[in-house]
Amino acid sequence: MAGGSSAVIAGIGQTEFSKNSGRSELQLACECIKAALDDAGLTPADVDGMTTYTLDNNEDVDLVRSLGVENLTFSSRVGHGGGGSVGTVAHAMAAVTSGLANVVVGWRAMNERSERRFGISQMGNTGGSPGAGTGFIEWSLPFGAATPAAWTAVQAQRYMHEYGITNEDFGDVSVLLRRNAATNPNAWFYEQPITLDDHHSSRWIVEPVFRLLDCCQESDGGVAFVVTTEERARDLKQPGVEIRHATQAVPFGCETVTNYYHEDLTSFDSGIASAKALYERTGLGPEDMQVAMLYDHFTIAIYWHLEAAGFCKPGEAADFVREGHCDLGGSVALSPNGGHLGEAYIHGMNLLAEGVRQVRGTAANQVANVENVYVASGMSGAILGVC
Repeated sequence: MAGGSSAVIAGIGQTEFSKNSGRSELQLACECIKAALDDAGLTPADVDGMTTYTLDNNEDVDLVRSLGVENLTFSSRVGHGGGGSVGTVAHAMAAVTSGLANVVVGWRAMNERSERRFGISQMGNTGGSPGAGTGFIEWSLPFGAATPAAWTAVQAQRYMHEYGITNEDFGDVSVLLRRNAATNPNAWFYEQPITLDDHHSSRWIVEPVFRLLDCCQESDGGVAFVVTTEERARDLKQPGVEIRHATQAVPFGCETVTNYYHEDLTSFDSGIASAKALYERTGLGPEDMQVAMLYDHFTIAIYWHLEAAGFCKPGEAADFVREGHCDLGGSVALSPNGGHLGEAYIHGMNLLAEGVRQVRGTAANQVANVENVYVASGMSGAILGVC
């Protein structure tokens, strides 16, 4: 074991990805969790731990009754919006390795297109309850910054100014992820690649930073995973995928959506801290990764993640992508499933599921000889690998 963790992902499951699921978020959660348990060869009666996001609308008690879980000994929720998605893996790993639980399921289920749409104006939104994602809205709405695209664009413009890039540079990320999605049958944009001209001519969302094709989707669907011990996984249905390490990072000055409090808006502090912890714990480095599943709520987030994780130096990400390093045959393949822009936006959880498939060798766009996958979602990260 590279990282000394005895926790493995033994199962993954998901619903279809759509714009109108036609069923409740509770139903979606039950479906994806049951699919993950079936994938592992386990039953709801085996589950004694659960973890999800503070933003997920499903209560664990409802899932216990709906699925037939007999007793939970561990239950948790992770904050920071989608940026905390890989934090669910850290919680599950900690529960299993400490003995608090033996089989932990993590999930995210959302009707983000057909019910509450995250991408529209948040005017009238009080910011939710403490822990629900962010506390900065009262400082943004009075000045007209009412959408995630607007909030992110403020930070993005500083990066663009510092490194001399424009919106046209982001087109390389968009085209790459849509190309991957086009050959992934589970992706919403299956068989629908785009060109740079398509990107450059898509309508502005926040001029001069983001066009429509720089923005992730709004999706309905659910994704779940199952974590247990390596020893138990040996007797299960699928080969276990080792959680070499998983971590969360909330450095001083962090803010879930904007990071306006950072001294340097071009520096992705939480991603840097997360990468440092992952590499120190596992003894691995960016050169050891074959695949990178990086949170792409907007195209520029790929640049921030690539630089924070050490795949390239600050300011070099645009050239790194343009030169083909992130292609399926490049030095580190970026989100072969198409990511949030191409496959679906299930708040980072579908990126994790693709990471597991890549290690197993069962992905639609399988990268050759995968030993380690870097999964990052803002304020959390993990390295997955072959047991």
